[in-house]
Amino acid sequence: MVNEEYRGLVYPWGRKSPMGYGEPLEVAPGVWWVRFEMPGGLDHINIWLLEEANGWTVVDTCMKLDSAKAQWESLFTGFMQGKPIVRVICTHLHPDHIGLAGWLCERFDCEVWMTRSEYLNGSLLLSYTSDEVPSTALQFYKRAGFSDEMMASYQQRFGTFGKMSEPLPHSYRRIVDLETINIGDHYWQVVIGQGHSPEHACLYCPGLKLIIAGDQILPRITPNVSVFPTEPDGNPLEYWLSSNTRLLDILPEDLLVLPAHQSPFKGARTRLNQIIDSHRQSLARLYNNLTEAKTVPECFVHLFSRELKEHEVHLATGETIAHLNYLVQRGNVSRDVNADGLYTYTANPNSEFIHADDVAA
Repeated sequence: MVNEEYRGLVYPWGRKSPMGYGEPLEVAPGVWWVRFEMPGGLDHINIWLLEEANGWTVVDTCMKLDSAKAQWESLFTGFMQGKPIVRVICTHLHPDHIGLAGWLCERFDCEVWMTRSEYLNGSLLLSYTSDEVPSTALQFYKRAGFSDEMMASYQQRFGTFGKMSEPLPHSYRRIVDLETINIGDHYWQVVIGQGHSPEHACLYCPGLKLIIAGDQILPRITPNVSVFPTEPDGNPLEYWLSSNTRLLDILPEDLLVLPAHQSPFKGARTRLNQIIDSHRQSLARLYNNLTEAKTVPECFVHLFSRELKEHEVHLATGETIAHLNYLVQRGNVSRDVNADGLYTYTANPNSEFIHADDVAA
């Protein structure tokens, strides 16, 4: 083991993966780490294989890619020794996590295990494959300040979620918060987080002192917390902050965290505090710079440290609105509509709020 230390976290196998794609590494007895290659900035997802006497439990699946299916085929006939997959657990609904769940479940005649909100919302989003964009979605992004070019790009990309995933099975095994699941020689407790997705499931194994964290606890990035047209007045950041605060009460510091992206690490509570503090600082910065009314794009500079690339504007818009909705629903900020039909946001100077200078760096 390397035990590389960086920004308060300890990486037992280093910050960079010690193995190539599709090469399993045992991180605890019966728990295997496999990296799957993906296109995009993150370029990979970590899949977790849990060994049982009669087969394997798979946690997350990679998105629908021919290369990912080829990696799975290689594992089936090689490392997995021909033993079947007995269940597929998906931490949440995003395509890199559920993309091949239907394919795996059909192949091995097994169930997908998910929380109810993730299964139902995932099924809904997978159905958005038509060319027609709902008028409510167009209004949402128009009020958020999308230009004609950005709106055309959004309409062209609409439905890509469904193209990145195989259809989910028509039935599922529901998992719920604090439920325990026996896998191999250990029990695993389901711990729910919210905000990045509706009902994200982590798997905590006290006996092995580790947690399969999905996107809930990532070591070097914070997952996107966004508002989308399906729930325009949603407050996912409130859920995100409160659920991470709750995890602080549940998880010990020396836990081995197995994230969906980047490398396993120790320092769960340190990282949770870093994530919470980064959002508190962003909220304070935003509030302090809304002395005059601003549109959503005019708020980008207060939340993001660099100029956004064209393909990043969509998610940046959702995340910015999440921060603004949080402030609006706490009474710190007022939302209005200007002469161009765009939402504008202005700080309420008499509201109680922690200013940027009062937040620990």
